[in-house]
Amino acid sequence: MKHKYLPLLIVAAFAGISSTAQASGYRFGSQSVSAQGTADASGAEAADASTIFYNPAGLSRLEGTQFVGGGTIVVPHSTYEDTGSKQFWKGNRTPFTATKDYAPDAVVAPALYASKKINDQWTVGAGLFVPYGAKLDYGNDWTGRYAITNIKLEAIALNPSVSFKLDQHHSFGFGVTAEYMKAELGQGVDVPGTVAFLGEKAPAASAAFLGNILKTQGMAAFTSAKNALQGQIKDGHASMDGHDWGFGFNLGYLYQLNEGTRFGIAYRSSISHKLKGSTIWDFSQVTSNAAVNGFIAAASNKVNSKALVELRTPETLSVNAFHQMDDKWALMGDVTWTRTSRLENLDIQFPPTAEGPERIRQNWKDTYRVSLGTNYKYSENLLLRAGIAHDQAPVRSAELRHPALPDSDRMQYSIGANWKLNANSSLDLAYSYIDFKDASVNYTNGCSPVSTGCTGNGETTKGLFKTRMQLIGLAYNYKF
Repeated sequence: MKHKYLPLLIVAAFAGISSTAQASGYRFGSQSVSAQGTADASGAEAADASTIFYNPAGLSRLEGTQFVGGGTIVVPHSTYEDTGSKQFWKGNRTPFTATKDYAPDAVVAPALYASKKINDQWTVGAGLFVPYGAKLDYGNDWTGRYAITNIKLEAIALNPSVSFKLDQHHSFGFGVTAEYMKAELGQGVDVPGTVAFLGEKAPAASAAFLGNILKTQGMAAFTSAKNALQGQIKDGHASMDGHDWGFGFNLGYLYQLNEGTRFGIAYRSSISHKLKGSTIWDFSQVTSNAAVNGFIAAASNKVNSKALVELRTPETLSVNAFHQMDDKWALMGDVTWTRTSRLENLDIQFPPTAEGPERIRQNWKDTYRVSLGTNYKYSENLLLRAGIAHDQAPVRSAELRHPALPDSDRMQYSIGANWKLNANSSLDLAYSYIDFKDASVNYTNGCSPVSTGCTGNGETTKGLFKTRMQLIGLAYNYKF
């Protein structure tokens, strides 16, 4: 009896929001507290060393040696309502339950930046930030457990940079990025559905399975196995992890029209990753009979193995502007294009086994993010900020939206402040509220457990995600 079960969906470990991030896809949207206060409209402002991420050419505006250290607390609130999820075949399985509290109470994303002016033309710097992030735990009993039970994606990037000031109008910037990505993923394995299908559609295979137990284990084991398979059957479970280093670069240009007006353009390259790790299959809890569980594990042809996913994160291109209107008010804006269309189908491989790959259908589209922001100088020691942004999701339809990424278009509303402590140091504070459009999902896995040449549970996950999010940022700045 040959069973084929769905392996891990590493869809999370390749792409560029889940309920713990802010920007579309898996890209984490806040790499700077000062920028967060304007909804990331401040790419041409170059207020501090975090310009390394947004536009490295802005380093040319920074005097002396500067340091920025802080982080953003992300507080998500997400709910899921099932509207008709289905399994590929009816089986006598443990009941499904509603999922709740699948997003963490809060997560923290740190960011560190430093810059040093070498002379009138050259400035160097480096940044350490979180470009991607995701963390969801639906539990092992929810209605979409054959698609995913849990996911955790972590990435951290080191970005040394340099800027060159050609003259009072033109500045250029360049940086190299070393990015470490780590992913963990889990999901249920539909043993109950497979057993029921084979019992109805391939009774000879089921009889051969029990006959093998009778032959090798005896009558007592045969009777126990038969009773176990006719009763309620629990799922198997699969889990995997993978990690990799990847390298890319970023470029920036800043045009200073006059002392109060400047325009910028910045590009951040894609980064290729080969996420390598291991896959573990667990059938130990399928029935109460350890021998039956062992036979099922062997008959599934699933063996613990390596796991491999090849992917490229999407590149981004940003155009931004800053204008100091008077001694109190400043206006700024940013438009960022992200090439998420390069993330079409995602194939998960299990070398060196002959197991067919799992194909995740995505067919993402390119996205735009538009933001507008303002600064108001309340006093010599207090600068107030505010901003608004609209961010598109890369998902094209409910049929291509997977519960690993219940993403949708969203609006961001931000306020912030910079408070000078003394001549050399200051604090940045920011608060953002992000409102996601309701996201319907109707994703069907095209490969069932009895298909050949591919791997899949054949499930359909159908429901509605509702997500809201708050971000609280705090950073310390020091100049010397």
